[in-house]
Amino acid sequence: MSGRARLALCATAATLMASSALLPLVDPATWYLQAVILLALQSGVGALTRRIPLARPVTVAVQALVTLLLLTLVFAREQAVAGVLPGPEVFQRFGVLLQAGGEDVGRYAIPAPLSDGIRLMLVGGVLVIGLAVDALAVTFRTAAPAGLPLLALYSVAAGLSGDGAGWLWFLLASAGYLLLLLAEGRDRLSQWGRVFGGAARAPGRVSGGLESNTGAIAPIRTGRRIGAVALGIALVVPLGLPALDGGLLDGPGGGGVGGRGGGTISAVSPLVALQDSLNQPEDREVISYRTNAEQTDEMYLRIVSLDQFDGTTWKTTVRSIEDVPSPLPDPRGLNPDVRRTEVQTNISAAESYAQNWLPMPFPASQVEIDGRWRFEPVGRALVGDRGQTTSGAQYKVKSLIVEPTAEQLADAPAPPSDLAREFTKVPDSLPGVVANTARKVTKGATNPYEQAVKLQDYFASDGGFTYNTQVRAGNGPAAIGRFLEQKEGFCVHFSFAMASMARTLGIPARVAVGFTPGSAQADGTMSVGLRDAHAWPELYFEGVGWTRFEPTPTRGSVPDYTRSDTPSGDASDPDTPEPSASAEPSTAPSASDSCPPDQRKQGGCSSAAPQVVAGSGGEGPPLAMIVGVGLAALVLLTVPFLPLLWRTRVRAVRLGATGRTDADAAARTLAAWLEVIDTAWDHGIPPDESQTPRKTAARIVRIGELSGAPAEAVHRVAAAVEQVLYAPRPQLPAGLSDDVRRVRDGLRASVSRAARLRATLAPRSAARVVWAASDRWAAFGARCGERLASWSATLLKRRPSRRAQAEQQG
Repeated sequence: MSGRARLALCATAATLMASSALLPLVDPATWYLQAVILLALQSGVGALTRRIPLARPVTVAVQALVTLLLLTLVFAREQAVAGVLPGPEVFQRFGVLLQAGGEDVGRYAIPAPLSDGIRLMLVGGVLVIGLAVDALAVTFRTAAPAGLPLLALYSVAAGLSGDGAGWLWFLLASAGYLLLLLAEGRDRLSQWGRVFGGAARAPGRVSGGLESNTGAIAPIRTGRRIGAVALGIALVVPLGLPALDGGLLDGPGGGGVGGRGGGTISAVSPLVALQDSLNQPEDREVISYRTNAEQTDEMYLRIVSLDQFDGTTWKTTVRSIEDVPSPLPDPRGLNPDVRRTEVQTNISAAESYAQNWLPMPFPASQVEIDGRWRFEPVGRALVGDRGQTTSGAQYKVKSLIVEPTAEQLADAPAPPSDLAREFTKVPDSLPGVVANTARKVTKGATNPYEQAVKLQDYFASDGGFTYNTQVRAGNGPAAIGRFLEQKEGFCVHFSFAMASMARTLGIPARVAVGFTPGSAQADGTMSVGLRDAHAWPELYFEGVGWTRFEPTPTRGSVPDYTRSDTPSGDASDPDTPEPSASAEPSTAPSASDSCPPDQRKQGGCSSAAPQVVAGSGGEGPPLAMIVGVGLAALVLLTVPFLPLLWRTRVRAVRLGATGRTDADAAARTLAAWLEVIDTAWDHGIPPDESQTPRKTAARIVRIGELSGAPAEAVHRVAAAVEQVLYAPRPQLPAGLSDDVRRVRDGLRASVSRAARLRATLAPRSAARVVWAASDRWAAFGARCGERLASWSATLLKRRPSRRAQAEQQG
């Protein structure tokens, strides 16, 4: 085989090896065999034209022409002249297929089905890249620049893949390029004639260095070794660099955790998905456990502590980790005279619950678990090492139930200086209202414990706060100030605010994230679902250690050491006489005696008594007149609001969480997407049926000037629609109804008051009622026409023609 033929073969192999990175994108991968055959024909044509020989540009032109004929034969045979010669209709067909393929790329989830458009894009792209590589490396004899089209081909695959192309595809693409470089080097060296080989050519014969050596053995071997070493360095060295998240061979989810015997952790805040978990339409179980504790009120499953506050959010500090000791070290600051009880808990995590922080009771004293887990001593948390997650984990935890008294907490000495310095930091950007409110709420408190209890009661019962998971978390230094003003939020707001206010008072504080104890099951186990996700503040008291508080109303349980021993103000005063029973019914709400004071202040336990209205005597207008006037008034008042009522009803139906099957979930997803489109239409963005969900979402974001949570919500709903329409096994996210509401709130905030009023009272999407009526009328007319035609045809068949009558008479 000649050197140029070998080079052409290597160029084809390099193109195919790089294009293999596209295989995971489409299912089935039958297009790859088609690309192999067509690329081999293209390369063979180039080899033949170079042997004639022709001018280099002519060679490339002939290959391009043959490539066009091959694509015409495969994709546009019916539109071609004689099935192979391209004409205007062929190029029109290519345009239609490429447009459809582009829409499919934006529409389908990976792996996408192999449509004709996607197949043309894949096969045609491989042929174009192959032509460029063959022209550069073989025709023009410059193999090094041929790496650019190969890199472009690999980059497309890596960009379209959700997590980038795998290391195997990178290895194949790199090996193909190295093979092409080595083949070109061998071809160049073979043209030098006699080359110094530096080695014996045969046993017992010493080379003088002037023998014919057309194979250029030594330089080729050296090149191979250099290429192998360079590729190995590129793959292996990143694994040992501490500043990186791992090398190319590192699996997904392994970032951020050091190797054995040391390392650091720097995790993304686990609060990112906490609100979504609380708003799940289905409370899916993620953890179940069995414990020997007498009471489960204190069995909070703590995941991680957030101890760094930058004024915008709370997050974990980068800290050293170590191997998990057995037993774990004693909790810092816990004195022996504080009452404690050690309990054992056997925990099982669901297969679907995969995250790299281990939920367990706090403070844990011993953990038995298989897998690659590391211990962070400051937060007393276990974190997975290099991809280790909680998916399907079963483990045993021994933990302490610490029961300090109010006196022990009140008499706690000052915390150590190093701990106080780290855990009382507040940024300069923190609004002054936070510290001012903290001082105002804790006025009269004589020690940090009383201050902490007053802060907890202020949020849980006394301050008029309400619990609402639909409130947007917000960001920026002013978020806590807005929460204190609006007095509405969920556990993240309450825990963030209390921890921040405690720090302004000089009390060491941090935020813990995990789960509330869950609900008891008939078999004696406890079930923890997504809606049990929770965040709470931990405050440090010397002698007791890190202590849990519960400022979030109607969530979790208030610790016993924070409850007041004084009798409730709702109890009857013995000195006050009881009012006598009255025959008149009371119009005031009656509260249950068993209702806790904090929930009673929130109105959570009150039950309104029915109100009795006395009827008026005397004669009035006739009953018929009253009914008629009432109906007329009802019609006059209702007709202008029919579009509003229709939209309200349609929105409620579309966002309703009914059904349990996958088909029901798919229908709800499509209904949510239709609601997004109609909401955008109501706010001045008319629908465009020709665009894909992804392009429609981008159009709504652009025209509606959405940003932040509303923009992300539009794209999440669009991605869910793509899953439903095109994915073989759709993975439907939860919380789409909340995303639709976020989109609606964002669109309403971006338009004027007049536009919001029109979108509410006269929604443009109400035109769908007219369209539906028109379609039904057209369908009714079509059915009537078909029946009339059928009836006429029947009559004509029954009635003989004049000629037939004449023949019968003759």
